[in-house]
Amino acid sequence: MFKHSVLALALLASCGSAVAVECKAVFGDGQQQFILATGSPGELGLLEQLAVTFGKQHDANMCWVKAGSGKSLKMLSEDKVDMVMVHAPAAEQQAIDAGWATQHTLIGANEFYLVGPAADNGDIKSANSVAEAYANIAANQAPFYSRGDNSGTHKKELAIWQSAKITPSGDWYRTTNDFMRASLKLADANHGYFMTDSSTYVATHKQLKNSQVLFKGDPVLINTYHALRDTDLSRNGVQLSQQFIEFVASAEGQQILTDFGKKEHGAAMYENAKAAEKYLH
Repeated sequence: MFKHSVLALALLASCGSAVAVECKAVFGDGQQQFILATGSPGELGLLEQLAVTFGKQHDANMCWVKAGSGKSLKMLSEDKVDMVMVHAPAAEQQAIDAGWATQHTLIGANEFYLVGPAADNGDIKSANSVAEAYANIAANQAPFYSRGDNSGTHKKELAIWQSAKITPSGDWYRTTNDFMRASLKLADANHGYFMTDSSTYVATHKQLKNSQVLFKGDPVLINTYHALRDTDLSRNGVQLSQQFIEFVASAEGQQILTDFGKKEHGAAMYENAKAAEKYLH
């Protein structure tokens, strides 16, 4: 993973101003570059597989900017990136309605798990809904780790607290301000609860010492991913982004997504767009 330097800088000059962004990694060896912001799909390696295959076909390389959904969309609105892959439905719709993002395309889905220590001192195994599970954690003041970073995961977490009619606060409610895998490992090390996406859990669970899946299955926990791009097709990077979104949605791109993780982890890490469509209704 991460064939090129993780400290590479991409200069987005075609938008009329020189805006430098830090590439967490550059995937592919082509001459043309486009800039994509996302979190877990890059962390887990799916983005690299998609980008390398696409790059061979289009003489392209991808600069991956590592960011949660909130920051990714903000950078898209500021013309700092060409496209994003995000899981924040309300914010995505706002971007479309405001007119600065387009080509909103469903690419797949996973789900959220509530993980925690086997002792389950927060008493969530018996919960009938994720809101009840959160309420039990708060009632027992069991350590809960929040990303606190305006990511799609954080937005989902806040919505669940709201549905439980709870404003979390106190020493038991801890903010990491970090990405999914790092936050999961921190919660595990401290015998805390955390809401992780299933893909990250599948890829990381062998490294965890204390955490196990204690609650899942509530429809609220379904996590759909969409791609969006900038509207300015005069920029070469945006043109490539348009083609990349079409590639990810194609039979070839969807097969890469469906197969991702099976060989290494023994289980698929994402559902494809066709399977994910049922969660949109």
